[in-house]
Amino acid sequence: MTTTATTTDTTDDRSLAEFGYRQELHRSLGRYASFAAGFSFISVLTTVFQFFAFGYAFGGPVFFWAWPVVLIGQLAVAACFAELAARYPISGAIYQWSSRLSTAAFGWFAGWIMVIGQIVVVAAAALALQMVLPALWSGFQLVGTDPSPVSADGAANAAVLGVVLLVLTTVVNVLDNRVMSAINRVGVTAEIIGAVLIVVLLLTHSERSPGITFHTGTAAQGGLFGALAVGSFTAAYVMIGFDSAGEMSEETRLPRRTAPRTILTALGAAGLLGGLVVLGGLLAAPSLTDGHLATDGLSYVLTSSLGDGVGRVLLADVVVAIAVATLAIQTAASRMLFSMARDGQLPFAHRLAKVDARTGMPGAPAVVVGVLAGVLLLMNFASPDAFLAIGTTCIVMLYLAYAMVTGPLLYRRLRGEFTADGTDETGAPLFSLGRWGVPVNALALAYGLLMTVDLAWPRAAVYDPAGGHWYFQWFTVLFLVLTLAAGWGYRAYRARTAALAARTPEPVAARAL
Repeated sequence: MTTTATTTDTTDDRSLAEFGYRQELHRSLGRYASFAAGFSFISVLTTVFQFFAFGYAFGGPVFFWAWPVVLIGQLAVAACFAELAARYPISGAIYQWSSRLSTAAFGWFAGWIMVIGQIVVVAAAALALQMVLPALWSGFQLVGTDPSPVSADGAANAAVLGVVLLVLTTVVNVLDNRVMSAINRVGVTAEIIGAVLIVVLLLTHSERSPGITFHTGTAAQGGLFGALAVGSFTAAYVMIGFDSAGEMSEETRLPRRTAPRTILTALGAAGLLGGLVVLGGLLAAPSLTDGHLATDGLSYVLTSSLGDGVGRVLLADVVVAIAVATLAIQTAASRMLFSMARDGQLPFAHRLAKVDARTGMPGAPAVVVGVLAGVLLLMNFASPDAFLAIGTTCIVMLYLAYAMVTGPLLYRRLRGEFTADGTDETGAPLFSLGRWGVPVNALALAYGLLMTVDLAWPRAAVYDPAGGHWYFQWFTVLFLVLTLAAGWGYRAYRARTAALAARTPEPVAARAL
């Protein structure tokens, strides 16, 4: 067994050396751990509990049908990513893939947008505790008395709970990747078991038939099209992050074989479970018209329909899912920072690219991600609307970064420059879409661009329902513009500094030496 493991590690190390990198991160992740990396980023229980109320408030029961549409679109994206993960098993997946498919500058912006988006996702995931902990025990409401995340008290308390969680996940992300992986695997197992139990219990406590999903209901706003367009936010927010399995390639054994499969299985499993949880919530809710479903979401359904005791046990499982999701997303963002810094593409690159030889972890990126996400959480003290602004912004950033991979990939396919040649570590052919490559890739790109526009559209009813906060209505667009401007400014500064250094003559004494 030891000989086999050593041979595998040596093969993986040589594979990384082909791209000009030295193996520094520890390869300790097997297939289930790789699956857990992608599944825990998606984290069905975290995201469905976080955004169910929003989807129902704007879509009514019919918002359920946005789920299969988003799943099909994201499966097309995931299939493209699976091909790339087999060919480029490197940390910093989006950045690395986009750079190799297009230009270094274009790939840099893809990585820049992705890592900023990931940092925002970390903050959004940490905020999800407010949807669960106060419902589990009122003592978790540390600020004020109103636990609703759309209230001033709830928003402030969400920030406090989120900061505490970020401290814990940052510590774990600095310790050791084996510790991180173990926590991830246990958490994902608990989440899958919990999700299955929730589905079974909700479906067995149904109050109505599945036909209700064809009704917009009194909660829906903007008719059927508006209900589906805005209701799709829930599914769009849930089904992101499956690329994390590729993000962890340098820590995965047999990554060319493992990562493509775990990218697809993580999304497929999460899509199926999440859709059933949403359906179960709609069928088991005590009432669709009393207003609770549009404000308290699934927490209300669990405690009301399943009884306080069972509901609280399942809510405790959701807390575990939220903590593990925050940990996984922070890990993915850390690997993106590490990958870009290793190429000298970020400020303080030398420090951010440093890997602790004992733990195999790049600690500085984890701290940076934790601190920046914590700063974003402070926005919640300003207004309850900040939660939705943060949540939607991170989705748009990731969708745009995904399109900056699927776009160049489609261009390469059409030019006949992307082939299925090569074998994985076991000698089997690399994962490939074959003749389906062009249509699947075209669908992935079109879907990604349409969803980016849909999510970023500055709807006042969605982003500034109370009025008077124009900056929340335009927050996603403004944040994206500022992100691009900051990236352009940094690259311009680097180019100017390099040009000045090239024109500066060496001192005479130095030339003499």
